[in-house]
Amino acid sequence: AVRLVESGGGSVQAGESLKLSCKASGFTFTRACMGWFRQTPGNEREGIAVVDHNTDAIWYAESVKGRFTISQHWGFTTLYLEMNSLQPGDTAQYYCAAYPFPRYGCEARTDLFPNWGQGTQVTVSS
Repeated sequence: AVRLVESGGGSVQAGESLKLSCKASGFTFTRACMGWFRQTPGNEREGIAVVDHNTDAIWYAESVKGRFTISQHWGFTTLYLEMNSLQPGDTAQYYCAAYPFPRYGCEARTDLFPNWGQGTQVTVSS
């Protein structure tokens, strides 16, 4: 079975950085879509960064573009999200997601990703 475990969240001051990790198992990354999503209370879960391993294309939400970087360490099957210049608005529960056998592309939609981690909390204070 697919298993995703996030780590690296925590509380930081505005302007600081954090790097989230997602250890994945139970599937191969060969043609998978992998992404990071986040959610705050009362709001929909939104995609913030997605990588398409069919084309190597990377998508970022406008709110994090230029500040966040998604990457993977293939040897350890780990997905990363480097977050720089964090702002209070980035405070949220962050989730790792996998779409092992995409039928089409890697659109950042929660309904298209069948596998999710438990989430890790990121809190940014001003």
